[in-house]
Amino acid sequence: MGRLAVVTFNLGGPDSLEAVQPFLFNLFRDPAIIGLPQPFRWLVAKLISRRRAPIAREIYSHLGGKSPLLEFTHAQATALAEELSGIDDSVEIFVCMRYWHPMADSVVTAVKAFDPDEIVLLPLYPQFSTTTVGSSLTDWHRAASKVNLLVTTHAICCYPVEKGWVAAQADLVTKAIAKSPDRTRILFSAHGLPCKVVESGDPYQWQVEQTAAAVVSAIGGHDDWVVCYQSRVGPLEWIGPSTEDELVRAAKDRSGVIIVPIAFVSEHSETLVELDIEYREMADELGLTTYIRVPAIGTHPEFIKGLADRIRQVRAGRGPGPFGGAEGNRLCPASFNKCPCLHSANSETQ
Repeated sequence: MGRLAVVTFNLGGPDSLEAVQPFLFNLFRDPAIIGLPQPFRWLVAKLISRRRAPIAREIYSHLGGKSPLLEFTHAQATALAEELSGIDDSVEIFVCMRYWHPMADSVVTAVKAFDPDEIVLLPLYPQFSTTTVGSSLTDWHRAASKVNLLVTTHAICCYPVEKGWVAAQADLVTKAIAKSPDRTRILFSAHGLPCKVVESGDPYQWQVEQTAAAVVSAIGGHDDWVVCYQSRVGPLEWIGPSTEDELVRAAKDRSGVIIVPIAFVSEHSETLVELDIEYREMADELGLTTYIRVPAIGTHPEFIKGLADRIRQVRAGRGPGPFGGAEGNRLCPASFNKCPCLHSANSETQ
């Protein structure tokens, strides 16, 4: 028993239309997103954020002028605190965002003031990528080092096939299937990445595919499903197939679709605008007879319980991790070597 701090990580989002451009600047100046040296990265981030701000402001105008991600993440933190109640003398869940407030420096200060005996870092990204989990954990260790936060810290890298996460997804997909006609294709849609990121050893695409296969198995199988990727930006080649191309293919095959946001745990602009508005309009134009969007997992009880179980496992030194763990367990094939947690001081990665 003791004092446990759990820090949940997510992308973050602007809290007003005025915050859109600085939010984008924070995103694109991250070396995990744009790998240029300074001052070139700063200049490119300024240029891209200024050019993309009008488009992004239009997107957020559909959401009341701000991102709902912080509100949804706080709801998950509250649910997780309830699930973890009683395991320690005191448990506090902290929310840390990468590109907009609250960010690592302020959250580290709050955690240090809480004075925990142990810290668990919990990214709310089920699948690991250097651009998401890797970036968040690297930034956390930077901020923790600045204030000399020397506490036993466990970092949960990923949980693409964690049974609670998979069970929650399977529950929602099963409900969607019950509402659909017989000929319906499941599109497991995840945020895309440039091909060069995956080719450099990032396991994200492999883990997304593992999640989708696990969900299909959990629903008892489905004869028509595919993993696809959304949100492509810029001129680089991105992993595929794209969600747009899969909508076109479904129309040619005269199949309806069930869209599953397989890499997002909360509703945000990419689900509420891209999936619910833009892709739905595209589906209508293509003449798809069925377009069902499965909700993000949110505070589904199975998901929250799965997160709590993962926290208990990592504290006990049990369970497989993506790049190490009890008795050398490893989730990903050895070719995927892009995990900064391997080299983080004062950290145990599970």
